[in-house]
Amino acid sequence: MNPSSTCCRVRPAIRPVTLSRRYASTSPPNSAKNRWLGIVLVSAAAAGAGAYIRSQTPQSGTLNPEKFTKYSLVAREPVSATSSLFTLRPRYPSDSNYDVYEDAWRTGVWSVMFKQPQLQIGRDYTPLPTTAATSLSVDEENEGYLRFFIRKDPFGEVSRYLHTLKIGADIEMRGPQIECAIPKETNEILFIAGGTGIAPALQAGYSLLSRTTRENRPRIHILWASRLREDCIGGESDTAKAPLRRSWYSGWFGSSESTPSSTRAVAAVSPKQATSLIVKELEALKSQYPEQITVDYFLDEENRFIGKQDISKLIESTGPTDGLRKSKMILVSGPEGFISYMAGPKVWAQGQELQGPLMGIIKELNLKDWGVWKL
Repeated sequence: MNPSSTCCRVRPAIRPVTLSRRYASTSPPNSAKNRWLGIVLVSAAAAGAGAYIRSQTPQSGTLNPEKFTKYSLVAREPVSATSSLFTLRPRYPSDSNYDVYEDAWRTGVWSVMFKQPQLQIGRDYTPLPTTAATSLSVDEENEGYLRFFIRKDPFGEVSRYLHTLKIGADIEMRGPQIECAIPKETNEILFIAGGTGIAPALQAGYSLLSRTTRENRPRIHILWASRLREDCIGGESDTAKAPLRRSWYSGWFGSSESTPSSTRAVAAVSPKQATSLIVKELEALKSQYPEQITVDYFLDEENRFIGKQDISKLIESTGPTDGLRKSKMILVSGPEGFISYMAGPKVWAQGQELQGPLMGIIKELNLKDWGVWKL
């Protein structure tokens, strides 16, 4: 998912102005001084007592979209040279978090906002779902632990701040914010992910596939484009033979047509390399829901990029829906340039970020019966 930055501005407190009339004083000067000194002392005592009471009152650890909630950094595991897997838990225990999370998971793709306290700015990040590959215990899940796949952006104030924090540090977040509700009738999703956009793809897969029943077996196909092999070590494509292509960023300045090749899109693993943590998450989801999820990998550093042929091939492979009214969705998540190249840019209007018109290579395919959503 390409998260967007949101400014969290703190307005200075506005002090009320008290207008008073002046009257001739009939009290001795010392009496007036003593009276004002008493008022000051009483006010100070009241303020101190209030602060003490507030400090002794347990703070809410329930995640909510109205105010920031404190979480503690439990672990930060490197995924590659530029990205890490963050594990956080609520600073103050709350039994309500389980219900908050479950409602969001059932709805679709969701995010939370992290706050950078020094600059008072925020950025949205997508929690990873719990899979068989997750190292969290049942108790940790019940305590409201959340995990995030975050890349350290050299120009990103929030991501750089997060990567400097020590274990045990507090992180403030608020949410959940629903980025895309997946309708109940949805039976097929094609997810086109760039970089850390794989986190929303995992969410979409978890939300969709958890609706599986004997009569209903929804499917999701993920096309994941990574810049570095490190991010997807050990991942092997299920369907794609990725030819050499021009990247999405070079596509801005020229044709997006591909150069034929028969090389399979594989992120091979050497004996000394361990499988990527994100690949483990994807493989766990595939094991849990066999034949309902496929993943194809594309690597920028090997000049293998997602093209129109890869998208159209998966669209054609979905086949008929047996006469039932089923919803099909294409979700696109990743850097702004990636989303723009695939489906056109999102737009801002009246202080809100809107989907904008469908453009890019998806529009060129002239797809029917597929809804498109930019994350």
